[in-house]
Amino acid sequence: MRRLVILGGGTAGTVVANKLRRRLSLDDWRITVIDRDRDHLYQPGLLFVPFGGREDLLKPRRRLLRNGIQLLIGEVATVDPERKSVRLHDGDVVSYDYLVIATGTSSRPEQTPGMLGAEWRRSIHDFYTYDGAFALCDALQGFTGGRLVVHVVEQPIKCPVAPLEFTFLAEAFFRRREMRDQVELVYVTPLDGAFTKPIASRYLGRLLDDRKITVETDFMVERVDADRKVLVSYDEREVGYDLLVTVPLNMGADFVGASGLGDELNYVPVDKATLQSKAHPDIFAVGDANDLPTSKAGSVAHFSSDIFVANFCQYVEGLAMTHRFDGHANCFVETGDGKALLIDFNYDTEPLPGRFGPLSLLRETKANHWGKVAFRWIYWHLLVRGRWLPLPSRMSMSGKHRPKEEELP
Repeated sequence: MRRLVILGGGTAGTVVANKLRRRLSLDDWRITVIDRDRDHLYQPGLLFVPFGGREDLLKPRRRLLRNGIQLLIGEVATVDPERKSVRLHDGDVVSYDYLVIATGTSSRPEQTPGMLGAEWRRSIHDFYTYDGAFALCDALQGFTGGRLVVHVVEQPIKCPVAPLEFTFLAEAFFRRREMRDQVELVYVTPLDGAFTKPIASRYLGRLLDDRKITVETDFMVERVDADRKVLVSYDEREVGYDLLVTVPLNMGADFVGASGLGDELNYVPVDKATLQSKAHPDIFAVGDANDLPTSKAGSVAHFSSDIFVANFCQYVEGLAMTHRFDGHANCFVETGDGKALLIDFNYDTEPLPGRFGPLSLLRETKANHWGKVAFRWIYWHLLVRGRWLPLPSRMSMSGKHRPKEEELP
């Protein structure tokens, strides 16, 4: 009996477990998923909570895992790759033959001086956590005007377009409440533009300009002065706020660092084509837990997991892994007023205009918005259950075109 242990029952961990359960015989394999709690959170839904969206965010992990998969509730303390064992905080030890790390990434507000404290969840908020998103909803309902600053500490972050989406949705929210002229919106980023990819950054930057949202670029925050309500950068620039919505530093799980398996941010260095650990061949890292040079997004978890499963089945049979992940990612970007744009890219090709099947790329449409809304049903009923989706794991150039200079915003 060979033992496969998957650490983390989020998007990537659940997809991988369910897909491998279909491929690996229960007569020969024991598949165990370890997670610290019993509920699976639909993370894309957190974006809408501050504006009143609260539906269908949590489901029991057990209901999402296929029969034959063991679910163990516990928090990982360390991994010993030499003994091939996982030690939990309660002292239990789980042995493995193959290990998949799928513990994702999480916000660390304590890493920025002054962010946590008396003003946390009062004038300083986040929306990447369940509690934070609901607290921010209350704060927005009570906001009577002033300067609202949306702030990103550093990249990489989970879903890198989400701070932009929140900014667009906030602008539309205040317009609907007929108080847009009472709110100054400022987007503060460590990047030199609105997004990490140049063409998409120019398109998104134009949308920010059109909505009269100020952008403060190249801002590397050194501390938050909560008493004065000011962000302070390392080059001593200051950005004041009345309400701060921040995306704190994101880091991988603590046990990754404690076990010597990660980089300085606790992400597991992997081969970017196979997701195999560079240090330990029987360890793989999927989803947000690895150091892939692409977005930490649900689409990457989906597409890369498809590649991983095919490779893993070859690897355990002693065969060469012949499938290659190309960094494929696509993301709907909510822009308010029931519209969204769509971006599609990979390691080598940045988001380009054109078409992705029936949907428009880098153009605001209602169809893109409804595509994002429909994804919730797809997520719960198809994606995390490991069922087939008619989406290519590798990016295609079909329908896309490289714009000429005069076509750019």
